[in-house]
Amino acid sequence: MAGHSKFKNIMHRKGAQDKKKAKVFSRLGREISVSAKTGGVDPESNIRLRSAISAAKALNMPKDNIERAIKKGEGNDPDSNYEEVRYEGYGPDGIAIIVEAMTNNKNRTAAEIRSIFSKSGGNLGENGSVSFSFKRLGAITLEKKFASEENLFDFVVENGSEDLESNEEEHIIYCDQSILHILNEKIISRFGQTTSAELIWKSDTTIELQKDSAEKLFKLLNTLEDNDDVQGVSSNFEVSEEVMQELTLQEGV
Repeated sequence: MAGHSKFKNIMHRKGAQDKKKAKVFSRLGREISVSAKTGGVDPESNIRLRSAISAAKALNMPKDNIERAIKKGEGNDPDSNYEEVRYEGYGPDGIAIIVEAMTNNKNRTAAEIRSIFSKSGGNLGENGSVSFSFKRLGAITLEKKFASEENLFDFVVENGSEDLESNEEEHIIYCDQSILHILNEKIISRFGQTTSAELIWKSDTTIELQKDSAEKLFKLLNTLEDNDDVQGVSSNFEVSEEVMQELTLQEGV
């Protein structure tokens, strides 16, 4: 398991997404509102909004919730006056971490993120202290039931993908950010509904962690992801399937 984070990901433990569905819906709603506010309410001409709606539908977010979020952005609701901010720092064992957030109070959010890093044995750095070692890429996730790795690989390479990773549950397709939404729509048309399509930070080099270090890091990442303002977290860790299985069994999920 590599350390990039997906929009829907927001959790590192199997099943945690279902447990925190309300929080995931809140974040998706915020993304939809901000997308509508900054780019207009027509998904056909606003690719960011179209992607956010697609992610919401993939996670079975009720249609009424989606429509309310769009109207909130369209109506200049004070609750949609969010700024996008990024924080960079290091966790246990020098793992690089990028935190992306939307906030209506930058001072509050910065203080909260700094506190989370500090209490977890990490430290918050300046912007640029970590991101220089990451690439900004598009990432599309597709459940394995929709396509074999071989068939999907051939298709996405022909359509401009840079890389493909597969695990027990899903495929993750990486591409240049300029073709993210076009490639996502091609995959949906050919194979079925994708789970997410978003911009992520992906490191070229990773640090492999053993069980104890991975457990400490995951506590930090999950605490960050539990923060209401955080939209996503990316890092450069690598954990073997064996270690992931041990941690999953240990947590009983």
